[in-house]
Order: sequence, then structure tokens, then C-alpha cells
Amino acid sequence: TISKSQSVISGIDDIRKGKIPFGRIGIVVGSAVEQYYLREISDENRNYYPLNSQKEIYSKLLSGVIDAAISDTGLLQYATNQLYCNLTIVGEDFDKSSYGIAMPQQWLYEQELDVNITSLQESGAIDDLTTKWFETSNCPDPSVISTSIGIEAMGGLFIIFAAISVLSLLLFLWTQRLSIKDYLLTSACRKKPSAQPDASLDQSFMKISTELPISTVAPSLPSSSARNHLYFQTEF
Repeated sequence: TISKSQSVISGIDDIRKGKIPFGRIGIVVGSAVEQYYLREISDENRNYYPLNSQKEIYSKLLSGVIDAAISDTGLLQYATNQLYCNLTIVGEDFDKSSYGIAMPQQWLYEQELDVNITSLQESGAIDDLTTKWFETSNCPDPSVISTSIGIEAMGGLFIIFAAISVLSLLLFLWTQRLSIKDYLLTSACRKKPSAQPDASLDQSFMKISTELPISTVAPSLPSSSARNHLYFQTEF
């Protein structure tokens, strides 16, 4: 049984139990698989999705027309390992049978071909060919793909985070532009030297000075110890 990578079934038994609609199961019309399906699954009820060729199995699966299909194991192994990496085989083999080679009756090389095929089976050559062409996958490792996607996603998140940080900084500067402008003007005024004395300070000093009455008295008779001094008296 073949289905998409994210399958809801695990094998032929799930199809029998109706885990997916029978109308979304693809069967090639006129094939041995159709006979098996009618005999073992649907009780001669043609409730499946009819397909005209093996190739149509893959196109209908990829386009989402069907959810699963039943076909020969060898054909499905080659397709999923070599051609359609986003499709997968689910479950174990069932209804095992052998492949045959059609040839004309009384063919001259019939016996020779039979002997050589038997020899290849006994030597393990057919098993080697099966492994090479049907069981060996040329598809990329899913774990490697997941890792690369994870790194790319992290890189994208980093870029988004950096962009948000820059925008946040610009927004903060825009909202605080008046405060920053006032701060710069204040700093510039503090550094600028004063060209004229503070008039208010001079006026205050003059006012205080003028409000202090000063009177002078004539000196008394000088004594010997203080004849060189003048005395001033100030009344507050």
C-alpha cells in the first residue's frame, strides 16, 4: 500500500476497517490487485477510485485526489526510492506471488532461459539486483532535510529579530526626540561661557550696600597707644 508521507493508515488492515473512505483508494482497473481488492476487501463491490495506469497512481496521490493506492511491491519500491521521495509504502507485504515472463509457446530458448534464471537465483545475483534497483533509496535523508530546514528557519528568525530590534530602537528615539533635543540644548548652554557679569547679582549687592547707613564721628583725644588709628562706627 502506498500513500503520502503523512499517512493516517498503517497497512491493509486499516483499509479493511474503513479508516479512509473507499472512494479515495486508488486501484488500477483490470489488474491482479483489482481482483484481490474485490475478493478480499470490498466483497465484489467496486467502491474504489478507478485508475487507468500505474503512473496515474502517483499523479493522483500527489494531487490529493486519492489518499492511498494498492499495487505491486516491486513497482512501489522503485517509485518511492527513485522517483517520488514524498510518497511512502506503509504496512507489510500481503498476498505474495511470483513474477513471470511471457514468451511464445514452444520458444526455442525457453529451457535455456529457465536454467539461467534458476542459476541467478541460487547465486544470489537476483537478490543483489533487487537490492540495487528496488530497495536502495536515492532520496535524501529525511533527518538531514529536517536539520537543514531547522538551520534555515533559525536564520530567518534571527533576521526577523534583528529587524524588530532596529525598528524598536528607531521608534524609541522618535518618541523621545523632544527630551533628547532639550537635553542637548541644556548641555550646550552649560558649556557656553558668560560674556557679561550677572546684573541681578550686582543690583542685589548695590541694594544691600545702599541700605547700610554709615556715620562717622570725630575722633576723641588720641592716647599714646592709639594715636595712629581712626575709629569708625557703623549703625545697623
